[in-house]
Amino acid sequence: MSNKISGIHHITAIAGNAKRNYDFYTKVLGLRFVKKTVNFDDPGTYHFYFGDETGTPGTILTFFPWERVRPGKQGTGMPTQIGYSVPVKSLEFWRERLRQHNVKITGSGKLFSEEYLSFEDPDGLPLSLIVPSSKDARKPWTTDEVKAEVATRGFHNITLSLQSVAETARIITDIFDYSLVSQDGNRYRYRTNAVENASIIDLLEVPDEPRGVNAGGTIHHVAFRVANEEVLMEYREKILNIGLNITPKIDRNYFFSLYFREPGGVLFELATDNPGFAVDETVEELGTHLKLPPQYEGQRAEIEKVLPEL
Repeated sequence: MSNKISGIHHITAIAGNAKRNYDFYTKVLGLRFVKKTVNFDDPGTYHFYFGDETGTPGTILTFFPWERVRPGKQGTGMPTQIGYSVPVKSLEFWRERLRQHNVKITGSGKLFSEEYLSFEDPDGLPLSLIVPSSKDARKPWTTDEVKAEVATRGFHNITLSLQSVAETARIITDIFDYSLVSQDGNRYRYRTNAVENASIIDLLEVPDEPRGVNAGGTIHHVAFRVANEEVLMEYREKILNIGLNITPKIDRNYFFSLYFREPGGVLFELATDNPGFAVDETVEELGTHLKLPPQYEGQRAEIEKVLPEL
C-alpha cells in the first residue's frame, strides 16, 4: 500500500427485505457474510457486509436493508452497476445458476473485450459478472455450491452514470490519480495502477437521462481505499483545497471514513484499511454475531427485538 487511492474499498447499496438480501448474496452468489451490525444513524436497521474470507477491501458489498423501502430509480448522479470479477469459463455456470434461482438476466456480451453477464438482485440492483482481461489471483470465498473455479474474486469495476463526465473525470484523475485507459462510445474507462484489482471506474455519459432516485435497489455510495488515517486526512486537505465540502473523520468501527459529493452528484467515501473486520470477532466467527457500536450496546435488547429474523 502507498499514499495513493488504491481502488475500491467497498460499495454500499439499499435493499428491502433483510432475509431475502442475506439469502441472495450468501446462498446464490456465494459471498461470505462478513459482518452483521446496524446502521449507525438508524440502529433499528441492519447494516450487512458481504465479501471474501476476511472482508478484504475491494470485495466488500454492504447493504442497508429497510423492510418497507420504496423502489429507487436508476439515473444520473449515482453509481448504477457493480461489476464482479469471475474466472475464465465460469459464465455458463453462472447463467444456469441464476436461471435456476429465477434471477433476472439483463444482458451478456463483451465490453472492452471482456465477457460479461449482467443481472439484477431481488431488489433490482444491477450487477455484472465479468471475466477480466488480466488474471485475477485473489483467493475467493467458496461454498458447497460455488466452488473456487467459478467463485467471484471481488469487484472488477463500478459504473457511474453522469449527465456530463468532465468534472467527475477531473476528480478521479487529478485527485485520485486514475488514468483514462479506454473509451467505448459514451463509456469512459479509468484505472489506477496503485492496485491490481478493484481498480476500474467506468464513467457513463447520459446527458438526456434524468437524475436517479436513491431508494431500494440502488447504490448509496462508493468508497475508495486508503492505507490508514494519515493518508485519509491528506486526501481531506486535497478535497478541501479544490473547494468541495467533505466531512470530518468518522469512526465506522472497521475503518475510518470521509464523505464528499463529487461534482456529478455521486456520493464518494474514502475509507481506511485499518482496523479491519476482525477487530471485534475472530476471522472464523465473522458474521455470526450481531455487533453493535459502543453507543448502542446498552440498547442491545431493544434493538434485537426490532431487527428482522434472518
